[in-house]
Amino acid sequence: MKVVIIGAGKVGSTLAGELVKEGHEVLVMDTNEERLEDLQNRIDIMTLCGNGASKEYLEEAEIAESDLVIAATSADEVNILSCFIARQIGASKTIARVRNPEYRTQLELMKEELGLSMIVNPELSAANEISRILRFPSANDVELFCRGHVELVEYTIGKECPLCDLALKDIYGKYKIKVLICAVRRGEDITIPRGDFILREGDKINITASPKNIHDFFEAIGSFKRPVKSVMIVGGSMIAYYLANQLIDMRIDVKIVEQNQKRCEELSELIPKASIVCANATEKDVLLEEGIMDFDGFVALTGLDEMNIIYGMYAKAKDVEKVITKVHHLSFPEVIETSGIESVVSPKLITAERISSYVRAIQNSYSKNKVESLRRIVDNRIEALEFVVRDDADYIGVPLKDLTVKQNVLVAAIVRKGHAIIPGGFDCIKKGDSVVVITEGVNTIDELDDIMR
Repeated sequence: MKVVIIGAGKVGSTLAGELVKEGHEVLVMDTNEERLEDLQNRIDIMTLCGNGASKEYLEEAEIAESDLVIAATSADEVNILSCFIARQIGASKTIARVRNPEYRTQLELMKEELGLSMIVNPELSAANEISRILRFPSANDVELFCRGHVELVEYTIGKECPLCDLALKDIYGKYKIKVLICAVRRGEDITIPRGDFILREGDKINITASPKNIHDFFEAIGSFKRPVKSVMIVGGSMIAYYLANQLIDMRIDVKIVEQNQKRCEELSELIPKASIVCANATEKDVLLEEGIMDFDGFVALTGLDEMNIIYGMYAKAKDVEKVITKVHHLSFPEVIETSGIESVVSPKLITAERISSYVRAIQNSYSKNKVESLRRIVDNRIEALEFVVRDDADYIGVPLKDLTVKQNVLVAAIVRKGHAIIPGGFDCIKKGDSVVVITEGVNTIDELDDIMR
């Protein structure tokens, strides 16, 4: 596919890298020539220096011949206008990044008139992910599939965890709860494990099951943590705005610490039920004075990755039960790993996943069994994909043990008539099922047929 990305910032550059990896032809437009040169030195893309809201530059980019235009600048108005003009010129599909909550509600009503195929909001998506993690603090990360009928959670095996030295095939016999450990990270090694795989202290495991079974399993292994009741947020960003509103709706007490006086005044008006504190969190004892040790949740959302990591480490040192940090650049994962912070959120990567899933869907629009959603887990090295079986195929009705599935591909869950099935060898896929598949990133799975050899 030919994809034009307008905006070479954090979101645009991440998208460009992801789409190039998947074999698409990508052109990136931006008004900053140095930024484009830097991006071109790192990624095999074409570039065009110019205004993405200009008809002249859009025509120069051959928008009419493109399959998809993604407007991802930092200005909502530019993104909306770029997509509108691109559609008028003849672009097939357009996606706009829109952050302002006022625009978001209006655009949903105006999508068709503006020619928008999709609206993405990295800040809202990040807030959604953080609130999911806070709802289930036992896990490092939580992903939902099949309309919430299946959860995929990441968990780190501690020293006293009863899963230590246990083979996967023995888990059901010991706990009588249907769960599937579908991916394990041990040091730098990533494994899609078999039944004889033995778990060790320090392993980061990814578990799929129904929400009830996930809850019951964590209770059974003694790792269930009580729901978060109060959260301190450092940084009054747009993510903080979205997150605070979600948490208040969940009846969770929220305190936001922000050093900019004007932003504090805005937040006080926008979120009257939150406690807004105007203070510099880098100053000694500010977080202590604001009662950090009285909160059971802490979220670092400043604009600096380094400060977010430091704040997270401080919160962990003060025994806050659940700590989450926003990190844009995951270039040095070992630094985060040694910090003790287990839950990290990256808005640009969340957005890249959503758009990658959409791109795969339109690329395979001829197939009814195409990708419905996509998540990248375990440092982006494993993909979790959701399919809905709408079309007949050779694998329908065949026991999984009799299918020739590719190496390092795993059918992790099947949802049938609202009921989640953790499949064994005698289970089969039927028409109408939702299917969750786990695969290493080296396997490109665009439709369900691709899991077969």
